[in-house]
Amino acid sequence: MPPTFLSLLAADRAETALADKKPLMTIGEARLEGERCLYCADAPCTKACPTSIDVPGFIKRIASGNVRGSARTIFEQNILGYSCSRVCPVEVLCEGACVYTAWVDKPIEIGRLQRFATETATKDLHEPMYVAKAPTGKRVACVGAGPASLAFAAYLAMEGHHATILEKRALPGGLNATGVAPYKLHAADALREVEWVRSLGVEIKTGVEVGRELSGAQLLAEYDAVFLGLGLGDDTRLKIPGEDGPGVVGATAWIEGMKLAAGTKEGQLGRVVVVGGGNTAIDVARECAQLGADEVTMVYRRGAVEMTGYEHEMTGARKDGVRLLLHVQPVAVVRGADGAVKALRVARAENGTPVAGTEHDVPCDLIALAIGQSKLRSVAQQFPGVTLDARGCVVADAAIGMTGNPKVFSGGDCVNGGKEVVNAVADGRNAARHLIATWEQAAHG
Repeated sequence: MPPTFLSLLAADRAETALADKKPLMTIGEARLEGERCLYCADAPCTKACPTSIDVPGFIKRIASGNVRGSARTIFEQNILGYSCSRVCPVEVLCEGACVYTAWVDKPIEIGRLQRFATETATKDLHEPMYVAKAPTGKRVACVGAGPASLAFAAYLAMEGHHATILEKRALPGGLNATGVAPYKLHAADALREVEWVRSLGVEIKTGVEVGRELSGAQLLAEYDAVFLGLGLGDDTRLKIPGEDGPGVVGATAWIEGMKLAAGTKEGQLGRVVVVGGGNTAIDVARECAQLGADEVTMVYRRGAVEMTGYEHEMTGARKDGVRLLLHVQPVAVVRGADGAVKALRVARAENGTPVAGTEHDVPCDLIALAIGQSKLRSVAQQFPGVTLDARGCVVADAAIGMTGNPKVFSGGDCVNGGKEVVNAVADGRNAARHLIATWEQAAHG
């Protein structure tokens, strides 16, 4: 196998200053927690999981000491069960559905148990958990190396189909590597999971941009199927006076720099304003607070009820010292004579619209914009039959991921507009299963 992608990471990344908020359990802790599980027959936790992991099944194996078997149970449904165990909002998914929650008791720590099983079982890649089937001669290409593509490629590779992932960046992993809050998942851990997928027989080529080095027509000619795991594009801008220039950054771009770039920013952030009310906005605010920013303020144009970020994450942000200003709309960025950001000028907002004469300044040194991302339309449009909806998202069958071109499948953020990692994994897995079944049926007449 080629050298690991881990060697490309800088050692002094800012994210390394942020500790893991849910550390790996010991074997004793895992077995004790596993024994609390009631192994419910109707398994509401499994029903709440977008990938339908057999939660009672994998927990029972941990409790009995069969960690490897537990991991296999997880991987059957979610090959990226490791990263999902760390980044999933378990509070509103599996753990939120746990029967203990209804009894006003502490739910089973499903996320941490899942991490224990998957991390422990895949720690040594020299002991393969799966052996790929004999080569079938079928070849698939994935555009983008995020969770949807990784899942799609992994399940196909294990069935003997050759899967190649094409990624324009130097590092694969998608938002797991570049955009997930470090207190949930460090880039190094995301890349270790990529190596786990690669060990299953998946080929990953980085620095390859479809539309430049390769065209959609070439991929359709050379491969039996293509999967579009494009993710989302650049951060959306406010389009207000003073916005252009240093000190105003897109949220995902800032997170990527903090996770991947050399040179720690700990204690060097000054006063930070984050614009937005979603999970990305909350992540940036919490990261800045934990990195020692002098002051962190979130501004949102509507009320708390309309915020799309999870309530438990906002509760954590408040504990980290983040201040929240509601019903205010940015109208201008105030800069000094030297061009540096001095403040974000906001006005009271009614129904998301600024009210004239209500402006005031929120002093700051850095402004992070977390108000959405653009869509990567140009790549999708290279494939005949692939269409976009009114939002600019790829149109694909919800059950099998097929687009208007029967050779092209898609999933993840470029289809759903930006959901959880586990949703992307489900999309990739479902598309792979459809292809596997289709090709097996054709092979047997």
